[in-house]
Amino acid sequence: MPLVLDAAAQDLLFREARTANTFTDEPVTDEQVQAIYDLVKFGPTAFNQSPLRVVLVRSAEGRERLVQHMAEGNRPKTATAPLVAILAADNEFHEELPALLPHFPQAKDVFFSERPVRESAAGLNAALQAAYFIIGVRAAGLAAGPMTGYDAAGIQKEFLDGDHTPLMVVNIGKPGEDAWFPRSPRLSYDEVVKTV
Repeated sequence: MPLVLDAAAQDLLFREARTANTFTDEPVTDEQVQAIYDLVKFGPTAFNQSPLRVVLVRSAEGRERLVQHMAEGNRPKTATAPLVAILAADNEFHEELPALLPHFPQAKDVFFSERPVRESAAGLNAALQAAYFIIGVRAAGLAAGPMTGYDAAGIQKEFLDGDHTPLMVVNIGKPGEDAWFPRSPRLSYDEVVKTV
């Protein structure tokens, strides 16, 4: 096999991993979340802009505030997951560029002085980081339940601000009973990859 990563790791991260819909009540620790971040922060983004921001919802009060903004079908799993993360794009990420891109600190003003440009860049690159985050959750031996079925304006107002755009809500924990739906089909290599 041409992959360097062993088969067990491939299964953990991709082949056997699926979106979890139920979770046990085993807690997800701050140390686990820190380890996840410390791994996935190395995933590439353009100009190293790193626009992903994460709001961890742990408290009962925070959970109640979040659940009211979730789509009806997502409410029960969000209410019962041990940890929920709101993943958002920071549209003012450029303020960190002098530190994140020390060899080209002027990138902040040269490329990202206009808000629409920042919003587009933040959305794309934070989405990349959100994918890394999901893989990191799996690497920690946990299950992720990413969802986009929610009232984005409500979540932004309740948990974020006008400079942060919600991308997804991710339930995190050990998978519970009947956690998985059947695996949906995937496109074949030939349906996706073209050589020119």
